[in-house]
Amino acid sequence: MTKEKTAAIVLAAGLGTRMKSARPKVMHPIAGQPMIRHLLATLEVAGIGDVVVVVGEGDDAVAAAAAPHATVTQHERLGTAHAVLSAREFLAGFDGDVLVLFGADPLITPETLDRLLAERRSAADPAVVVLGFRPPDPGLYGRLIVGDGGGLEAIVEARDATPEQLTVDLCNSGVMALDGRHLPGLLERIGNDNAKQEYYLTDVVALARADGLGCAMVEGDADELVGVDSRADLARAEALAQERLRAAAMAGGATLLDPDTVYFSFDTRLGQDVVVEPNVFFAPGVVAGDGVVIRAFSHLEGVSIAAGAQVGPFARLRPGAEIGENARIGNFVEVKNAVVESGAKANHLSYIGDARVGTGANVGAGTITCNYDGFLKSHTDIGAGAFIGSNTALVAPVRVGDGAIIGAGSVVAKDVAGDALAVTRAPHKELKGWAKRFRVRGKAAKAAKAKE
Repeated sequence: MTKEKTAAIVLAAGLGTRMKSARPKVMHPIAGQPMIRHLLATLEVAGIGDVVVVVGEGDDAVAAAAAPHATVTQHERLGTAHAVLSAREFLAGFDGDVLVLFGADPLITPETLDRLLAERRSAADPAVVVLGFRPPDPGLYGRLIVGDGGGLEAIVEARDATPEQLTVDLCNSGVMALDGRHLPGLLERIGNDNAKQEYYLTDVVALARADGLGCAMVEGDADELVGVDSRADLARAEALAQERLRAAAMAGGATLLDPDTVYFSFDTRLGQDVVVEPNVFFAPGVVAGDGVVIRAFSHLEGVSIAAGAQVGPFARLRPGAEIGENARIGNFVEVKNAVVESGAKANHLSYIGDARVGTGANVGAGTITCNYDGFLKSHTDIGAGAFIGSNTALVAPVRVGDGAIIGAGSVVAKDVAGDALAVTRAPHKELKGWAKRFRVRGKAAKAAKAKE
């Protein structure tokens, strides 16, 4: 990672009109995190702390996502060079290397940035280094024209290219490393004599060469340089990000039975010997310890799962859930803001919210913690070793003591002492022959109605 003096300018003022969204383009999420946060995290890993983000007028959400980094506003969107010029105060007196990146390029890696900066600092001392790539369809990308000696001679926009130049498949990603000593002088001379009357950063190559300064190119992986300009681009970037996350999970010792059906968030953390069955979705904030089994069709968010626990199938773990060692959360069980301690079990069809389930306790099928009265939420405490019979409603606030048993079908609205039995069923009542008489009356009424 870089130890030289380096600054980064992240361009994040694009309108993203093709996204057809009220949300700023760089705020669309990939793997549960806004695109711009992915790029800023990459810069942090690369050791680049001096970062300024160029935002558009009124883009408060982008500025908040960029924090704690500085932001500047591009009041008029007049091109990439104009956006970089918006950060001129940030660059005042800076003579190190300057990276220019785009907030909608979330998949670029620290290793690629290191290679770009290494070329900038090479013996050739190029003033401008452009990151190139070879997309499957070069289309409207600008082409990089490289001389026989390997130096970058020009960036030619596709609409201005000759038929011969259009056969070049090496394209401009827009990402650059520039010598901060020359950058201010180059930027100030960029004009807008073009069809769009915009100031293009790509003009620095021609200006630098005219000044006798060297220009170079580093080629990157096309998958890292998927710029997101549309919903289709967003889907492709998501797919590529998921491929990386799945590969990292398996390299870390997790087993994914059907990797393509498992979706991770940027911060998912799995221990060794974790098994993830098909069709599991990890939203942000999930940590699973060693030996955890997550069965098919489960959805997890904001939860910690201790070693040896089993979850699912068809479980939903919501923010604030803490699942203890060797605990069991079974099919169609939802847990929210609750602690399920070691060895406790809720194996089927239950809701546990704003609660504690003590060590070794058993929560029977159909049990509900009634935690919300329409205004406030209250806590349910189930003691260690307690047994909650099926189809029980625990009306919070309520405490079930250690070792207590709740009879099936009970509605418990008062605390239950440890080792006690609580049953709230209505008395059994039986009317002999009533069912037969009911059927006779029913059939007669139905026959009479059919004759009307």
